[in-house]
Amino acid sequence: MKFLPTSDADRSEMLRAIGVSSVEDLFASIPAEVRQPADLPPPLSEIEVRRLLGSLAARNANARESAFFLGAGIYNHYISAIADQMLYRAEWLTSYTPYQPEVSQGTLQSIFEFQTHVCLLTGLDVANASLYEGASALVEALLMASRLCRGRTRAVLSAGIHPEYRETVRTYFSALGFTSVEVPIGPDGRTDPKALARAVDADTFAVAIQSPNFFGVVEDWKVGSDAAHAKGARAVAVVAEAVSMALLAPPGEREADIACGEAQSLGVPMHFGGPVLGFLACRAEHERQIPGRLVGETRDADGRRAFCLTLSTREQHIRRERATSNICTNQGLMALASNIHCSLLGKKGLREVALQSHAKAEYLKREISKIPGWRIPFGAPTFNEFVAEGPEPASPLLSRLARRGILAGVPLSRWDPDAPNRFLVAATEMNTREEMDRLVAALKAGGTGDRQVPRQDRP
Repeated sequence: MKFLPTSDADRSEMLRAIGVSSVEDLFASIPAEVRQPADLPPPLSEIEVRRLLGSLAARNANARESAFFLGAGIYNHYISAIADQMLYRAEWLTSYTPYQPEVSQGTLQSIFEFQTHVCLLTGLDVANASLYEGASALVEALLMASRLCRGRTRAVLSAGIHPEYRETVRTYFSALGFTSVEVPIGPDGRTDPKALARAVDADTFAVAIQSPNFFGVVEDWKVGSDAAHAKGARAVAVVAEAVSMALLAPPGEREADIACGEAQSLGVPMHFGGPVLGFLACRAEHERQIPGRLVGETRDADGRRAFCLTLSTREQHIRRERATSNICTNQGLMALASNIHCSLLGKKGLREVALQSHAKAEYLKREISKIPGWRIPFGAPTFNEFVAEGPEPASPLLSRLARRGILAGVPLSRWDPDAPNRFLVAATEMNTREEMDRLVAALKAGGTGDRQVPRQDRP
């Protein structure tokens, strides 16, 4: 963000133009009892500000100097300097919504290309201009399915879907009068197909399965598609690690009607958890119920290739009660980041990222399983993430490892108190053999040892 200094004279002139006498008058409408008084230090020089902010930043754990194996929905993939440089060009760096095509051709073209990437990855016909993140994308997909199966009130969800996604669904459904049924996973880590089929009935409008699921296990979306279509419901495929679609069979090929999820791993930084990037795609026959807006390709009056908003079923464009969604957004900057990243990698580059991520996770999984007292509880195939179970509670172990500069994983006890010894481990193309061997050696030693992160970097 650019710093625009203002003098006392500048401020006085702006206040006169607004019609108030002081900055405090701008906040007069806020009751005094709910206002938090600003407790700011006296003005500092630029040098002093840099020193102060640097000392504060030094108190944070530095992931760049750590062996990083965190996942659970946000993944550490490489983003090239070219992508960053292009993303922050002045003509792109805007929150402007491209309503007028005559002044928005660049933005519209980028969104169109993002939609194309999503369609190619999912194997479906139509993709919208993106959503906030994976959890709300799943909600939008389920609401879309409910419009396609009017009169029905139930959705069947696999327990392998990210728990925060499922919690978001429950929150929305409680306000809308819908119910959701969660089907457990089996001993191998996959959704139990028999329990899934039993859970679907004539009142079900959607069946949703995530692959790879929250535990890293690769699911077969066809199981969910068959269960849904047998009762006239819609099949929803959920993806939290979008790079996996460069290697695994796409949702469209497995007869999913709608695909949705999180596209952060396609060129969006981890950002300490956000902002990230939701996506949604569907079959052509369902496009009128897709939330948000679509950018389409056309020709202008001179016959030149051009882009415009083709379908905009938002509350801003039509009567509120007819809108397909009141919360969705084109999330333009994040979609642009993804478009640039995918365009630079191409299909071969993206597949190479997926292959490396899978291979490194397999190496790590094999080595951890060799440690006495350790096991991999789920036997089904995984992509780049898996559950490891040790002989002691995971949370204190992971804390000890973090102090040694190894961010080893995410404890499952955060969501499941009955799994205190289990945690999720993720590997990507960013992990080196040396880092993986360090993690294995540290697990063998029980997370103890001499090497520690400097005090100011400790979490």
